[in-house]
Amino acid sequence: MLAPVTEIFCDIDDFCKDFLKKQSTYLLPNPHRKRERKCQMSLSEIMTIIILFQMSHYRTFKDFYQDCILQDMRTTFPSALSYSRFIECKPGALVALTAYLLSKGGKDTGLYYIDSTTLKVCHNKRIYRNNVFKGIAERSKSTMGWFYGFKLHLVINHLGELVSFCVTKGNVDDRKVVHQLTKN
Repeated sequence: MLAPVTEIFCDIDDFCKDFLKKQSTYLLPNPHRKRERKCQMSLSEIMTIIILFQMSHYRTFKDFYQDCILQDMRTTFPSALSYSRFIECKPGALVALTAYLLSKGGKDTGLYYIDSTTLKVCHNKRIYRNNVFKGIAERSKSTMGWFYGFKLHLVINHLGELVSFCVTKGNVDDRKVVHQLTKN
């Protein structure tokens, strides 16, 4: 892998230390909480692996994790979990990963590009059998044809830096989210 793993991890780890410190002041104690097993890997390690997958050439996360992380990068991640346990821990990193992405926002330059892309949930033939996003995802038409899923709306500046983003249902008109994306 050609990605600068150490630099990515250090940046994420610095962010996570600050994020977890600030987050703990806003959390309320839950006396009815069921036992949650503490993860062997740190939050910053989990986030680093998720980001490295996006930078890799692998098509599926399972192949990436089993081939690259558990075999090739075993010395980099000595406390790597099994694939099934990592998948259980992965949703716990979503809030921190979103906050990290927002913290890396681009500069306000005054010149922006707005576009959207489809996030297909399943093939059109399987829409009625799909139960994962039932009631959330919607059917719509893009320039590439009909799809079932969501839309990812992005705003970037002329330097190619991400300024803002949002995810909507597939049938939401692209023009409706422009005000929300550009209000800050």
